[in-house]
Amino acid sequence: MGNRPAELNDLLDSVAKQQGPAVTVAVVGNGSPLPPLPAEVRTAELPENLGIPGGRNVGIEMFGPGAEEVDVVLFLDDDGLLPGDDTAELVRRAFEADPELGIISFRIADPETGQTQRRHVPRLRAADPMRDSRVTTFLGGACAVRSRVIQQVGPLPAEFFYAHEETDLAWRALDAGWLIDYRHDMVLFHPATSPARHAVYHRLVARNRVWLARRNLPWPLVPAYLGVWFALTLARRPSRPALRAWLGGFREGWTSPCGQRRPMRWRTVWRLTRLGRPPII
Repeated sequence: MGNRPAELNDLLDSVAKQQGPAVTVAVVGNGSPLPPLPAEVRTAELPENLGIPGGRNVGIEMFGPGAEEVDVVLFLDDDGLLPGDDTAELVRRAFEADPELGIISFRIADPETGQTQRRHVPRLRAADPMRDSRVTTFLGGACAVRSRVIQQVGPLPAEFFYAHEETDLAWRALDAGWLIDYRHDMVLFHPATSPARHAVYHRLVARNRVWLARRNLPWPLVPAYLGVWFALTLARRPSRPALRAWLGGFREGWTSPCGQRRPMRWRTVWRLTRLGRPPII
């Protein structure tokens, strides 16, 4: 976003220190100018903020259509840091060992405490962040995606702008037969924050939840999925302004175009259920 040049340089240094072949790097200025960067870094300065998925999609295309020039794309938040120098090698080995593995979600840890927030473990049973597992979604700011996944199922949904874009891609990847892993040994240091710090958080979370269901779920599951999340939101007792924004976003999700509808197969619904997260929650 252009306001963390020191953190960005630290991240780039941590990438440059990775073992094995050099990692090719692209940096996208998402509606903001870029600071001076090493000559070997690919750069793009966008005239406007396209949102998280839109900016990442631009980064994907900087490696050719569908990132065809590379085998794997890593997405790393600009205020993150790779504490280990073996992360790239771990990623290479993981994808080489399992040809069906499409996406890896890293563990995010606070650099001061080493703790991982529950919301950063992409499964329902999130108490133990040191347990690896197959999962049904991933963390967009600390992950690795096989380029063939993007070429097969398409990029992140740019229209989402912020929130749930990872789950949209994950559901399409799972429906195409790919697997997603959460790996605790692939770590990105990132300061512990609350997603509600973003002014539009509540509206976009609600709108995109509806879009996610409308785009990807068989119609019988759409009311069940959204009904569960409506009840969970009320049970969490948000503040009056937050609830007003959430309800506005929920309404917007039904009344605005959500993009192409490609409902997953019932076989994929069962697969998600066996992985511990049926697509009603």
